Amino acid sequence: MGVSAIVPAYNEEGWVGKTVETLLAIPEINEVIVCDDGSTDNTSTEAREAGAIVCRSNINRGKCQALREGAYISKGEFLAFVDADLKETAREIKKLIDVVLADEADMAIASFTAGKRVGLGLTRSLAYWGIRCFTGRKMLAPLSGQRVLKREVWDLLNFRAEGFAAEVELTIESIQKGFRVKEIPVNMSHRCGGNDLKSFLHRGKQFMEILNLLSQRIAR
Repeated sequence: MGVSAIVPAYNEEGWVGKTVETLLAIPEINEVIVCDDGSTDNTSTEAREAGAIVCRSNINRGKCQALREGAYISKGEFLAFVDADLKETAREIKKLIDVVLADEADMAIASFTAGKRVGLGLTRSLAYWGIRCFTGRKMLAPLSGQRVLKREVWDLLNFRAEGFAAEVELTIESIQKGFRVKEIPVNMSHRCGGNDLKSFLHRGKQFMEILNLLSQRIAR
């Protein structure tokens, strides 16, 4: 009944260590796997010293590939996808674990929409409408990267997404395949981008990768 926590990370020095320590303190989590996606800082070293299993890529391949690699080497019957920058608030993932282990859902998604508003909200809106279009569901947190799911769910997903389209694809495909997907309110917080050029470029890339995913789905 063990849970494998999979943490995709790119240049998360100063954040990932505390996140790993917090996850390892949760009784249901048997292993924490940090997938270092080509970081140029000390992400791998910090994660390993905190107790994580570390798999590292020499190049940045994107979040989706990091999730695939982590799931492939994990051993748990349940998978917890957790962002590297949650620090102590990663403890809230237990709320999702409890729901899935109690068989109240096949996939539980963290919903934490409060916080400082950044950007124009275009990426979130695209994700929201994309999920609603393909599933009919109105998700409160369409971009949430924090989720717990049964391994049998993961094994039955095609998961063709790339880059930052991971969350949208996981939600759409799981609902379409008839799995029970439930959003759970949590008190998590993570590092948010600001309104500077670098942050806008990041959100722009995320927007385009989600748009590409949805376009491919429409074309099928």
